[in-house]
Amino acid sequence: MARTVARVIVDALKELGVQHVFGVVGDALNPLTDAIRTTDGVDWIGCRHEEAAAFAAGAQAQLSGTLGVCTGTVGPGSVHLLNGLYDAAKSRAPVLAICGQVPVAEIGSDYFQEVDNDLLFRDVAVYRATVTSPDQMPRMLESAVRAAVGQGGVAVLTVPGDLGDQEAGDDRPARFALDRAVTRPDDPALAEAADLLNSASRVTMLVGCGARPARAEVLRTAELLAAPMVLTLKAKEGFEDDNPFEVGQTGLIGNPAAAHALDHGDALLMLGTDFPYRDWYPKDCKVVQIDAREENLGRRVPVDVGLAGDAGATLRALLPLLKEAPDRAHLEDARTRFARWKEGQQRLADPAHEHRWTGRLRAALDNRSHQIRPEALAAAVDTYAAEDAVFTSDTGMATVWLSRFVTMRGSRRLIGSYNLGSMANAMPQALGAQLWDPDRQIVALCGDGGLSMLLGDLMTIRTYRLPVKLVVFDNHSLGMVKLEQEQAGLPEFGTELDNPDFAAVATALGLTGIRVTDPGDLHDGVRRAFETPGPVLLDVVTNPDEVAVPGRPTARQGWGFAVAKVKEILPGGAR
Repeated sequence: MARTVARVIVDALKELGVQHVFGVVGDALNPLTDAIRTTDGVDWIGCRHEEAAAFAAGAQAQLSGTLGVCTGTVGPGSVHLLNGLYDAAKSRAPVLAICGQVPVAEIGSDYFQEVDNDLLFRDVAVYRATVTSPDQMPRMLESAVRAAVGQGGVAVLTVPGDLGDQEAGDDRPARFALDRAVTRPDDPALAEAADLLNSASRVTMLVGCGARPARAEVLRTAELLAAPMVLTLKAKEGFEDDNPFEVGQTGLIGNPAAAHALDHGDALLMLGTDFPYRDWYPKDCKVVQIDAREENLGRRVPVDVGLAGDAGATLRALLPLLKEAPDRAHLEDARTRFARWKEGQQRLADPAHEHRWTGRLRAALDNRSHQIRPEALAAAVDTYAAEDAVFTSDTGMATVWLSRFVTMRGSRRLIGSYNLGSMANAMPQALGAQLWDPDRQIVALCGDGGLSMLLGDLMTIRTYRLPVKLVVFDNHSLGMVKLEQEQAGLPEFGTELDNPDFAAVATALGLTGIRVTDPGDLHDGVRRAFETPGPVLLDVVTNPDEVAVPGRPTARQGWGFAVAKVKEILPGGAR
């Protein structure tokens, strides 16, 4: 029996194991959504905004390693997908976006709602094409899926509204052949890298998420080289737990131990990372970089030996060539500094900190109203969250506190907009994550600015009864922007947020809302949020003046902050 274009697409998605298609319904999508309606095992998830749909699909792709799918109807419906698709693209998440289009005969006529999708998605997509004849299916779908999965990116397939219910030209099942090759460098390049690392007296490792599948090989390398291991944020998952070489993150969210380990090594081994901040790389040291993407080699820092290949396969070939380091002082020094820094951070996270003389002194400067410190909130979340929880975090200060106080122990997972740096990602990513694993605890650490940007999709969480836990760092400001302004010597401007009671909003929408304003109630509020069945929004009013000191603070930043504070106190902001 002949199948329609829409039926070919949905049957192929089911064969691929896709369980959810996220989007907002629209006329051009009607054949597709009707095919989903009549297909067991593939569910339509109706979101309130297409951006949320794209974030949810990208979250599923990152967590599962398989294809995520979202849709947008003609014109503005597809335009709304862009931000979430950019996040998927920069996260190397395989996502298929199926977009509607005006009838074939009207393409190019400036028809109502017509948008050139092939042009619109040119920068974000590894594959983009418009179906103009049913004879192109399923071949065009196969090409789109292979590109998304094979290249780790976004594919956009545009289907005009009048083609979806036409019979496909080829009734055969779609075939995809999605196996990926595993490569490693040749032996001379490995020998060169080994010679460099063996001759160094102080090796530091910078490890990213590309090395996560090779955890055993990475730890063995650190052991042989006696190398402190600096982690990128995305490498917290996989390398933070039970790791005697880890010294935390670098960059603005990092710590002094990691910065010291990088600055005082004479060789740097980069594994599966494209860490973008050039100012945080060490100067005047030899660099070996291993990355599956050849274009990443040397992109951030000059590299002496670049090895293009899978991290696990490359390290398995490199390890027999490495010699055991005779001196472990560099590692021990870094670990001691890291332990000392963590002790100080834990003091800040203790709700009783404000009652000690050091806490009272600091509070006189940055927390005169004795509001809840965000460090304490993040630490409480770490205490009460499940050992297999999936965490999402909004870009900004919520991610800073997560990076410092939430540990990826056990089988915990972590995703966020850590490459694009978008606002408003945590809640819709949690939505996708909860559908991916209904029985797992999903915790979204939301900024108040991020949550309010896509607030409507709280109703999607209610509609599908998703038991996500939304933790809102409610500091009534765009905290990271505020900090950036002040470090530059500018008074904060445009960052203040006139927030509602988010817990009351959640309650009105059918979720459980819990609001905490007193530090003494913090642990009880967090505990109740995690123990309460169903979706919960925990709105915690936190100190808006909390400062996250970077791992390598500069005199210029300190002076800028002081100048900004004076300007904020003076009338008119000292114009």
